[in-house]
Amino acid sequence: MTKEAKVVVYSTETCPYCVMAKDYLKSKGVKFEDVNLNKQRERVYEIIEKSGQTGVPVIEINGKIIVGFDKNAIDAALSGK
Repeated sequence: MTKEAKVVVYSTETCPYCVMAKDYLKSKGVKFEDVNLNKQRERVYEIIEKSGQTGVPVIEINGKIIVGFDKNAIDAALSGK
């Protein structure tokens, strides 16, 4: 598993799954950019363009889009699968 992956987490302050996703990445020692959509409303269009959805969390790992908190998908993306 690479810790040099480019990871972006699109989240909101009130989303419990966003907190779980970020805590999971932190527990694995993965650095990530946290895009707080409550504070950066203009970036909502990025998740719509990338995922086709407006729900959070949306996690981008090396260009792979994961919608929701899915440990298996996160681990697979981090390992390059």
